[in-house]
Amino acid sequence: MTATLAEQIIARAAGRDRVAPGEIVTCRVDLAMMHDSGGPRRIAPILEDLGCTVWDRDKVVVVTDHFVPAVDAESAAIGKLTRDWVAGAGIKRFHDMEGICHVVLPEYGLLRPGMFVAGGDSHSTTGGAFGCFMFGVGATDMAAILATGETWIRVPGTMRIEWSGRVGSGVCAKDMMLLACGRLGMGAARNRVVEFTGPAVRTLAMDERMTLCNMAAELGAMSGMIAADEITAQALRDAGVAADEIRAGDDGSGARPAPDVSFDAGDLVPQVAAPHSPANAGDVAGHAGTAVNQAYIGACTGAKLDDLRMAARVLEGRRVAPGVRLLVAPASTRITAAAAADGILAILSEAGAKLLPSGCGACAGFGAGVLADGETCIATTARNFKGRMGAPGSRVYLASPYTVAASAVAGVIADPRPMLEGAADA
Repeated sequence: MTATLAEQIIARAAGRDRVAPGEIVTCRVDLAMMHDSGGPRRIAPILEDLGCTVWDRDKVVVVTDHFVPAVDAESAAIGKLTRDWVAGAGIKRFHDMEGICHVVLPEYGLLRPGMFVAGGDSHSTTGGAFGCFMFGVGATDMAAILATGETWIRVPGTMRIEWSGRVGSGVCAKDMMLLACGRLGMGAARNRVVEFTGPAVRTLAMDERMTLCNMAAELGAMSGMIAADEITAQALRDAGVAADEIRAGDDGSGARPAPDVSFDAGDLVPQVAAPHSPANAGDVAGHAGTAVNQAYIGACTGAKLDDLRMAARVLEGRRVAPGVRLLVAPASTRITAAAAADGILAILSEAGAKLLPSGCGACAGFGAGVLADGETCIATTARNFKGRMGAPGSRVYLASPYTVAASAVAGVIADPRPMLEGAADA
C-alpha cells in the first residue's frame, strides 16, 4: 500500500523507507515549540536534574501566550522565569507577548511541508494545515526532545474526512468542525491523524485550514493535516519564506483510498455546541433565543484575521445589544495591526466591542474575560468544558465568528445569515 501523508513524514524523520501504523519508531525533530504555561517552568527542572542542555538552540521556539500580560504576581513570576530561562539557554526564537503560539509560528514561516514538529500544547495539531506533521507532547517528552532532538512515536493510522461542495454564506471552517464533532464524537479519531480532503477544503484560505486542523484535537486526533498546495506556498511566501526554501513536501498524492467520512459543505448551516462539550453541536436553530451575557471572539481557533473579518461583516453598521459584553482578543499582535490597517478594528469598536490583549486569555481561564457563576457566553474558542472559562457554574456555547457576532447584536444566540444578506463578501 502507498504510504499516507503522515506516514511519509514520519518515515523520513525516522530514517526509514516506510513505516506502518502501530510501529514504534524514534524520530528526529525538525522543530520544537513550547509556551510559558507548559514550557520552561516545567521543563527546566527536568533538564537540570539530567544535567542536559538544549540540543539545538536554532530548532526551539518559545512563545509567551498564556500568562500575558501578567495579571498578578504569580503570572509575572512565570513570565520572568520564562524570559530568564530563554536568555540562559540562548534560545534565539523567542516570541514574548506577540500572540498565541499556534498563530505566531506560521506568521514567521517556521512551519513547512514535510516537517516533523513537536509542540507543547494539545492544539499543536494546528500546524498540520501547512502540510507538516505536528503533534502535542507533555513536559516530560518535551524535556527529552530538548535534550536529545529525538522522540518516540507510535505510528498513527489516518482518518480521512472529505468535504465536498463549497461552504455558503455565513458558515465557515468552525461550523465544519463543530458538525464533525457533533456527528462523530470527541474520541472518533483518538490516536490517529485526521487528514482533511475534498473540494471544499481545497478552496479554503489558510486561516480556515488552520481552524480545521486546530479542532482535530477535539476529535482526539494526534494531528490534523492538509496536503500542501499553492495556497500553502503562497502563505509561506506571505510569511517571508524565500522561494527556494519552499517545497511541495509530502502530499500523499499516491494515497487516495475512499474517505472514512464524507460531508457536503453545501448542506452546512451555522452550528452551535451547547455546554459542556464540542460534541454537543447542532444547527443554530436548536439554540436560537438563548440569552447571552458575553460574546467572546478570541483564541487560536477563532481570532485570526479572517475570523475578525467575519465578525466585522456582521457588526458593520450595528451595535452590540444592551447588557452584552463583546470581547475581542486578536490571536496575535500582527493580526491586531493588520485589522487596524484594514479598518476592521474600527468596525468592531464602533459596534461596541472591547479589545483585549493577544493571548490565550479567557479561553484557558486566564486574565480578562473570565465568567462569573451563572453567566452564559458564546465563544469562538475550541472548547467549552465545565469551568474552563471561569466559574464552574458558567455556561459556554461554541460557534463561528459570524454566529458569535450575530448573537452579540441580538443579545441571544442567533443565526448570522439574515444579518449578512446584502453584505459585501459575506
